[in-house]
Amino acid sequence: MTPPDAVRRALITLDGSMVAEAILPVFLRIAYPLEMELVLVRVVVPTVSARAIHDTPQTLEDSASAGEHMREEAEKYLRAVAATPVFDRLRVLTTVRSGEAPREIIAAAKETRADVIAMTTHGRTGLSRLLFGSVAEAVLRTADVPVFVLRAGHVEATLRVA
Repeated sequence: MTPPDAVRRALITLDGSMVAEAILPVFLRIAYPLEMELVLVRVVVPTVSARAIHDTPQTLEDSASAGEHMREEAEKYLRAVAATPVFDRLRVLTTVRSGEAPREIIAAAKETRADVIAMTTHGRTGLSRLLFGSVAEAVLRTADVPVFVLRAGHVEATLRVA
């Protein structure tokens, strides 16, 4: 167990949804007394054509352009969130990553030397969990640091930016 005074940097995962943002008011109650540095991360999952083998150079260029647009939108979103008054007096950094969400969240936590990862879960069960998987579950299984998970279905987000 990490002593509380060693928890100085938190990686907070956001995906642009109110469900993901529900972590903010809850986790900020922990972050402020500890004067934590926060790293807001959003993972952009690139879309790949189902017929990638037959894609033309134009199709591939359009796909790359769409990916760059998604990244720019993610950066704009994180900057807007970081600029909100709820973060006054805290140092907030942002990072956008591209790839498989659980893997990129773990990599971002390692690269930023986060002491804790904070995230929400949709709380899916049954067939929907089987079909969509659980990013939170994958992060919980593979993270080297504590993971603070909030089941957002029961919490109303008080911050909405986008």
